[in-house]
Amino acid sequence: MDPRRDTGQNTLLVDRVTAGDPRAAARAISIVEGGGPPAVQLVAQLHAHTGRASLVGVTGPPGAGKSTLVGQLVTAYRRTGASVAVLAVDPSSPFSGGAILGDRVRMQSHAEDPRVFIRSMATRGQLGGLAAATADAIDVLDAAGFDIILVETVGVGQDEVDISRTTDVCVLVLVPGTGDDVQAMKAGVMEIADVFVVNKADQAGADRAVMAIEQMLATDERRTTAPPPVIRAVATTGRGLDELVRAIDAVRQAVLPANRRRERFDRRLREAVLRRALDRLHADVLRQGEWDACVARIEAREQDPYAAADALLARLGTSGLIDHIGVAADTSEASLSFFSTLMQQPAGPPEDVPSQGVRVRFVETGDTRIEVIESIDPEAPFARSLRSRGPGLHHVALRVADLDTTLARLAGAGVRLIDRTGRPGAHGTRVAFVHPASTSGVLVELVEYGGHDAHR
Repeated sequence: MDPRRDTGQNTLLVDRVTAGDPRAAARAISIVEGGGPPAVQLVAQLHAHTGRASLVGVTGPPGAGKSTLVGQLVTAYRRTGASVAVLAVDPSSPFSGGAILGDRVRMQSHAEDPRVFIRSMATRGQLGGLAAATADAIDVLDAAGFDIILVETVGVGQDEVDISRTTDVCVLVLVPGTGDDVQAMKAGVMEIADVFVVNKADQAGADRAVMAIEQMLATDERRTTAPPPVIRAVATTGRGLDELVRAIDAVRQAVLPANRRRERFDRRLREAVLRRALDRLHADVLRQGEWDACVARIEAREQDPYAAADALLARLGTSGLIDHIGVAADTSEASLSFFSTLMQQPAGPPEDVPSQGVRVRFVETGDTRIEVIESIDPEAPFARSLRSRGPGLHHVALRVADLDTTLARLAGAGVRLIDRTGRPGAHGTRVAFVHPASTSGVLVELVEYGGHDAHR
């Protein structure tokens, strides 16, 4: 099923979001935070309604007064008549995974303004200081018609550079006392700013901090444009806010945001491809425990990370109808040795399938899998077939989404079935066999993967 497939309920939510309903926007953000097909579907429907909002990021170390400054920016933009949304990206709770700080705690004075929307989001361990769903949440608020979207990041370290790739303008907030440390700060977080703000400028050391920042910017030989402005501010009183708004607006009107928007969508496309590839790997390709087994092989130096990645990506392109090819063996060791040597891939662990009286092991080929089968029950059909026909090609396995429906359809078409209902297979699957009389002499196994623990 296409995860973007429309539903009436989703269309109603989209209509409410684009009409500017704040409750609908809150619900939509909850959906994109949850991820998965519902989030993909919603973002797909909202995307055409985006592109009008100006995105302003505010970041800096803890205690710099970012939330107070953002509250003042909301007030300043509301005075111009603009509608404002705030996404406050908080540290994750180690217990619940939710945001530690709440939106009502942050900006109580704006809670009753119908043209202000404030939402806290949890990073949930996301690197770079932004929640994984921040870009999708921005799309929701953009589609809801907000003129200005302020994104305040968690501000926990020097690697917090994602904000510059997510917004049109990036404001870096520092405080007095940073002065001696500015020169020693790592380049990452200092290079992302379009505007510097020294907040709490009424405290001792403010001039020293401003001077240190300006000296650092003046000696940056890599910079090809004019250095960003450095603004003194006192967020608690509103001092410096008019100058800050003018500086932000100057960047918004420059060519830089247009280039940054192109880079932002390039990055979002790359992230979406990586995320969807991993989702497909776990949902359609990997068996239970296979990822962990792959990691263990790398840890044991049996395989290097690049070879493992190449093998997994090769399987992504061929995760279609053919699931595997079964090879009957008197003993599995000789066949496994050949296939493992040929494919340079270790065989998977042995698994007994009592319902068929066999022990199986799989070797990944990059295109499909080879299943090497040996008998553990001399009275089972496999053992009798092996005695009469000898080792060799045993069956071709085809993957089906719904085994019961497939069997009913085949039976209705007059296909001769060995199994009228599914039985347990390897790796938690359900399987059924089609008689060779209906397949030109080839034994065909139908494989259904079901649930989280049995997915391929």
